Amino acid sequence: MQEFHRKIRSFVRREGRMTAGQTLAYESMMPDYGFEFNKQLLNFEKLFGNNNPVTLEIGFGMGASLAEQAANYPELNFIGIEVHRPGVGSLLARMKEREVTNIRVISYDAIDVLEHMIEDNSLAKLQLFFPDPWHKTRHHKRRIVKSEFARQVHQKLQDNGVLHMATDWENYAQHMLAVMQQEAGWTNLSATDDYVPKPDDRPVTKFQKRGERLGHGVWDLMFKKDTPHV
Repeated sequence: MQEFHRKIRSFVRREGRMTAGQTLAYESMMPDYGFEFNKQLLNFEKLFGNNNPVTLEIGFGMGASLAEQAANYPELNFIGIEVHRPGVGSLLARMKEREVTNIRVISYDAIDVLEHMIEDNSLAKLQLFFPDPWHKTRHHKRRIVKSEFARQVHQKLQDNGVLHMATDWENYAQHMLAVMQQEAGWTNLSATDDYVPKPDDRPVTKFQKRGERLGHGVWDLMFKKDTPHV
């Protein structure tokens, strides 16, 4: 008898109810700024109408940080992945408010999007800010950052492309660092070979401010994909 193994997800869909504003933004803007999942590689030039470098962010939450970043760097393109539909609606509303046009959005599992829709050696940067830490030991297997993820990101980044991660859970930061140190083909951009100061291009979110008020630290990790020796 054939066995079917259930895929372990790094997220749980918590749909919640969309506000009227989120619903309006979702329905009116997704046709222009969203795209559906299919097993076909994206053409970035066709998607954005230009050849600007592309940053992909996994799990943008309610979109405040990504909208601010895109507004601050109009010369860059951004792809945002978020399974939480109210968050997608919130990002789109923020885009409209700030007249941001350099973001494209998909609401789907990021691992599947990376595997089937992102061409190898195509991304300038991949961002993973404050992913679910799955802090209970029995749930650690659900953490998105693991060897398979690091290898997949390495495959999708251009040479010298950057993986930027941030978390307010020290145990998860240590886990991220350990995973990356075990993988070949990366250079840690930290001068101390662990964490970097918060870069200027990562906006401080309400989530981070709340954590800092509660006494949480924040750890940023940045790794560059090495250029192969010829």
